[in-house]
Amino acid sequence: MSDHLRRRKAVLPVIARDLCTGCGWCVAACPDHLLVLEVDSQRRKAAELPQPELCPGCGKCLPVCNFRAIRLVKRVAQIPAGRA
Repeated sequence: MSDHLRRRKAVLPVIARDLCTGCGWCVAACPDHLLVLEVDSQRRKAAELPQPELCPGCGKCLPVCNFRAIRLVKRVAQIPAGRA
């Protein structure tokens, strides 16, 4: 198992787009630079986690969100194809 997978915690940040203002504080707080600001079709900015499998679950994004748009949820174990 790689070092990166070993250091992942059992939680993952989930961002509520309806609460996110696109301020970017969580993006700046992410030590692995995995959170990004995206613009939707209505030209509204919001934080996104495009590669959740790479997120270590450190939770540093949570305390900087003044709008309570981020919550930490349990990771869902993924079963590789053909092993069910």
